[in-house]
Amino acid sequence: MPLRAHLVELRRRVFLAALGVAVGAVVGWFVYDPVFSALQRPLRVVADDRDGLIALNFAGVATSFDMRLKVSFFLGVLVSSPWWLYHLWAFITPGLTRKERGYAVGFLAAAVPLFLAGSAIAWWVLPNAVAILTEFTPDGATNLIDAQTYLSFVMRMILAFGLAFLLPVIMVALNLAGLVRARTWARGWRWAVLLAFVFSAVMTPTPDAITMIVLALPICVLYFAALGLAYLHDRRVDARRVEQGLPRLDGTEPAAASDVPRTGA
Repeated sequence: MPLRAHLVELRRRVFLAALGVAVGAVVGWFVYDPVFSALQRPLRVVADDRDGLIALNFAGVATSFDMRLKVSFFLGVLVSSPWWLYHLWAFITPGLTRKERGYAVGFLAAAVPLFLAGSAIAWWVLPNAVAILTEFTPDGATNLIDAQTYLSFVMRMILAFGLAFLLPVIMVALNLAGLVRARTWARGWRWAVLLAFVFSAVMTPTPDAITMIVLALPICVLYFAALGLAYLHDRRVDARRVEQGLPRLDGTEPAAASDVPRTGA
């Protein structure tokens, strides 16, 4: 296809994807009340346990309307994700080989459940995080939390955990692309474990170590699982190159036939 045809196709795919997000946002508008009730449930639990007033504050005439628009749009993106992911796939798939299409489908099939798993863990941790952070409110004081700030806090937490669980997908993708060898990932395993625990400690501001360990262990397991897949891929690539008489990707030369020790009578 010429460049102009590519641009026309891109415009059509973007328009259809945006249309799907708009339809999803309409659905999100009608389910806003139960979703927002679930968002503020951790604050209600904390307020019931304490004498001080802790609640969301809508500071402004149009703040509540703006909040509904943001939540509806966010829900629209989630609800319509199969639709706009399909159009993204339909735009790039004509330029891929059959093998590359298989890799892309595998990455997408792994990325979606991993992202949802990380988001689910963030949602599970959210009540404890809210309880700990609001504990610093002095007795008899009122803690009116800005609704926009609270929504941003929740969304950042969910996205941070979702993206953290995408680490193995990124590792395998870089390995399959030939950019990073498994040996390179293996050399930094200590730093990876340390960063996993630091990330869990920062994102779960709770005083107990159990919550931090529960969150850090899945990240470490996913890291080593991706490392194992990268090792298997490197071994297949090196074996294929040795059969072709080429040096391995780590720079070592294949053994010559005359150098192989022979055994026998």
